[in-house]
Amino acid sequence: MHSSFVRVQNVFGFFTTVACVFAAFIAATDLFAARTPTGTITPHNIQVVKGRPHYYSSKKEEYAIIKFSLDADLSSLFTWNTKQVFVYVTADWPTAPGQNSSNSAVIWDSIITNPSADHLKNIGPIAMKKLKRSSEGKTIDPSRGILRVKNQKPKYQITHPGGKIAQSQDVTLKLHYNVQPWVGLLTWNMDKDLGFWKVINGGSSNKFDLPAIKSKDSKTKSKGT
Repeated sequence: MHSSFVRVQNVFGFFTTVACVFAAFIAATDLFAARTPTGTITPHNIQVVKGRPHYYSSKKEEYAIIKFSLDADLSSLFTWNTKQVFVYVTADWPTAPGQNSSNSAVIWDSIITNPSADHLKNIGPIAMKKLKRSSEGKTIDPSRGILRVKNQKPKYQITHPGGKIAQSQDVTLKLHYNVQPWVGLLTWNMDKDLGFWKVINGGSSNKFDLPAIKSKDSKTKSKGT
């Protein structure tokens, strides 16, 4: 005859098995929800400066500042199982000729939460009321995932371990995302189509070159003219 402890243990084991199966079923439903993200990104006002890119930098080095405009539709990433979407923009460029590696640096990021996860954001009561009012009767607010950014300043400057980044060639800005579900695995950009999940349509800028650092002589000449 089983003891009370064994009975409780069996009930708990059965409960966790059912919960795991149910969670796996919920996560699998994401595979049947279409993901068709689109994005257009354009760089503006590209500068290369020599100085201390961070307050904790011990020496001066070259760093790039790239403003950009972003027009993206990531609303298809939001389903009933989406908790939040992490969006970020990187600058990618090849290394010196003869090397088979590349450089990539994040210049901007943002977190877009599902309406049901708005309590995770540190916002005021008035903004919370507006969000709740806009999402009444809707499972997902249609405006979620729609990004319209103009002349956005980068959050992070671009540096290089060698200390020099001016006149780097073939730089490309790329849009990335990371979907965090309520249940299931984290998912990132698709390199190729997978069923209903599609690669970002667009999502990268045309190639451009970083400018040279303006010397003191060129600055004095421009002031004199």
